[in-house]
Amino acid sequence: MGETLEHASPAIDEEGWFTAMSTKTVFTTGEAAKICKVSQQTIIRCFDNGSLKGFRVPGSRFRRIPRDQLFAFMRDNGIPTDALESGKRKVLIVDDDEELVELLVDVFERDARFDIRTANNGFDAGMLVKEFRPDLVVLDVMLPDINGKEVCQRVRSDGTLEAVKIICISGMVEQGKVADLKAAGADDFMHKPFTVDRLLDRACDLLEMERAVTG
Repeated sequence: MGETLEHASPAIDEEGWFTAMSTKTVFTTGEAAKICKVSQQTIIRCFDNGSLKGFRVPGSRFRRIPRDQLFAFMRDNGIPTDALESGKRKVLIVDDDEELVELLVDVFERDARFDIRTANNGFDAGMLVKEFRPDLVVLDVMLPDINGKEVCQRVRSDGTLEAVKIICISGMVEQGKVADLKAAGADDFMHKPFTVDRLLDRACDLLEMERAVTG
């Protein structure tokens, strides 16, 4: 009963509404219905039969749907995901550890708010930063050619890239060297090993986004 009292959105223009939706992490059934272009009752029915995963707000009957679950539901049912993909933040992951890169790509892509590119050396990273123009670079300090500090300096030397955020990662950097990396232009530093969820949280904080909520 209470679910139908929820509104899909405030009274803003259509383009503004979809822009706002592109960065949300959790949706009401009304918002999900508008994004999917189906009725709210259809969304509620799919939620209740388990084909659309989500959770109920504690102490109420209101249903909530995490972004990654809505994205999966749309993809699995052939519903265009443009409304969720517009406004994606660009992330460049630079590391020569292929397994770690695959893991990070998987985590960022499951969030569905990010467009991901990867590089395994400093030279390619420098080229991609200029071509891709990422919002965030996740940068391994110990690369096979150019070290992470030099990559930071090259990014910061280009005035058109001043808004790019950089998170340096490494398991072999002494604490005293972290200050050098930040002086070279890094915004944050994380010691390996770290949990990928913690990295995603730090990325969201730097980009001033809501932290991810998964179902």
